[in-house]
Amino acid sequence: MVKPAEAPAASAGLSMVGEVRTSVLAGTAAVTAAGLADAVRTSGRLLGSEGTLNAVDRIRAELQGLGPLQHLLGTDDITDILVNGPGDTWIDGVGGLRRVPRLFESESEVRALAVRLIAAGGRRLDDGSPCVDVRLGGYRIHAVLPPLSTGGTLLSIRIRRSKVFSLGELTASGTVPQGMAATLVAVMKGRLNFLISGATGTGKTTLLSALLGMAGSTERLVLVEDAAELNPQHPHTVGLQSRSGNLEGAGGVDLADLVRNALRMRPDRLIVGECRGGEVRDLLMAMNTGHDGAGGTVHANSAAAVPARLTALGALAGLSPASLALQAGTALDVVIHLVRIPTGRRVDQIALVGLNSEGQLTVRPALSVNDDGCVKGEAWEALQQRLAGSGLRS
Repeated sequence: MVKPAEAPAASAGLSMVGEVRTSVLAGTAAVTAAGLADAVRTSGRLLGSEGTLNAVDRIRAELQGLGPLQHLLGTDDITDILVNGPGDTWIDGVGGLRRVPRLFESESEVRALAVRLIAAGGRRLDDGSPCVDVRLGGYRIHAVLPPLSTGGTLLSIRIRRSKVFSLGELTASGTVPQGMAATLVAVMKGRLNFLISGATGTGKTTLLSALLGMAGSTERLVLVEDAAELNPQHPHTVGLQSRSGNLEGAGGVDLADLVRNALRMRPDRLIVGECRGGEVRDLLMAMNTGHDGAGGTVHANSAAAVPARLTALGALAGLSPASLALQAGTALDVVIHLVRIPTGRRVDQIALVGLNSEGQLTVRPALSVNDDGCVKGEAWEALQQRLAGSGLRS
């Protein structure tokens, strides 16, 4: 809450931002550091050198960045910014969800920021289109307006990590248990087909980027994503990103379309950032037609829940449970499951995918983590045989 003594300064700051914004829109001030500094000086306010620099930073954030949220981007630890109306802002990252002091003075300020960010992403946010999702630079932004939102304008901002972690760094941090690192290396070197599963915020994309960084330097990686988040340290990657349709529904390109196009781009590894719909059919078909080393992520509460999740996604593509089981059982090799624990994120299980005697899709644990460390499961030897068939053993 703003203290009484600070209120005049805050009000003056907002007034100055409004004046400079008007100058920019009128074309009398350039959106550059020098142009904004000149606009601040001509506003008539005596701020001094440091005050002018702070004002320029604030105005640039208001005009080009995330406005009052911009200063939250100071570290790579922040993965999400969640605004639940003017008085309730949260950040998510390594330390989990935590609340931050009030950053907005009114509902109109939150709404104005949401409208500007959505417009910068090429969409419109208003009463006729009150729920919108856009991709803007390194952000994925979702906004909801009242009355659909009962507590004011909602903003959910997913931040693409600028830093890419290697498998060694993830092992050192505890995300990948020591006893699992060698198996993950063998899975990648042996070009097994895989899915990384886990709930929201468990680090699926981070792990996938790290694993893709181990792909051979002569391999061509084609990445298909709903929102571009993967940035593996690899010399030959090609990214494809889906596109939403306009208000009339025209111009949209979904993940299934992109997967089919990716197959014509000579991929050595086909990667789907997140399987969330009918594209699972096209990915499994690709895996079954010689595209080994392929992978992706999927939302699931456990490795054992992946068959049910795939069955549901297959139904969206018109696949019967039996057809999905046959496709997935012959296409996929392993599921790598991540969980979120109080100390951070962790690979909890590596499981082997297959079919049982009744033709049902099964996911059996090969390596799991408990209080004693990594424990070999019932499918450990079968996984070793599959790796041996690819020329590798972990």
